Amino acid sequence: MAKATNDYTKMMKDMMGSFPSEMKDMMGSFPVDMSSMQDAFKSQADFADKMSKVVLEAAEKSAEISAGWTKSTLGKVGSVTTAKEDPADYTKAMTDFASEQAEMGTESMAAFAEIAKKVQMETVDLMLAAGKDMGEEATAAVKKATNEATAAAKKATAK
Repeated sequence: MAKATNDYTKMMKDMMGSFPSEMKDMMGSFPVDMSSMQDAFKSQADFADKMSKVVLEAAEKSAEISAGWTKSTLGKVGSVTTAKEDPADYTKAMTDFASEQAEMGTESMAAFAEIAKKVQMETVDLMLAAGKDMGEEATAAVKKATNEATAAAKKATAK
């Protein structure tokens, strides 16, 4: 099932072997610069790193809110489950518990909303910065490629 990895360099040389010599000389004159690909990879890796930090921070804060809400709920359940002398005290305990849960729910949802708002703002900032960086890199790469291609074409036609 193992398959040999294609050697694209050899394949290109074999393919170019059938070209006329003038065309081989001209194609050999064009430089191939992989630095733009390396720069693009580095930019993408940097973006992914920053985005991961935003996501992980949000997940950590969300987990803290959930854990706090759970701990508080469990602490207040004790007042509901405690044996009472008067049956009306059970109704009061349940009413108090429900009221406290509603309040904690509102506070927790507001905290979750703040996290979501912060993630949204940081994501937009990262996307805008990444778009600006990619635009600048693309412009620089196109200018460089144009200059190199023009120089290579002049060199090839001068022969």
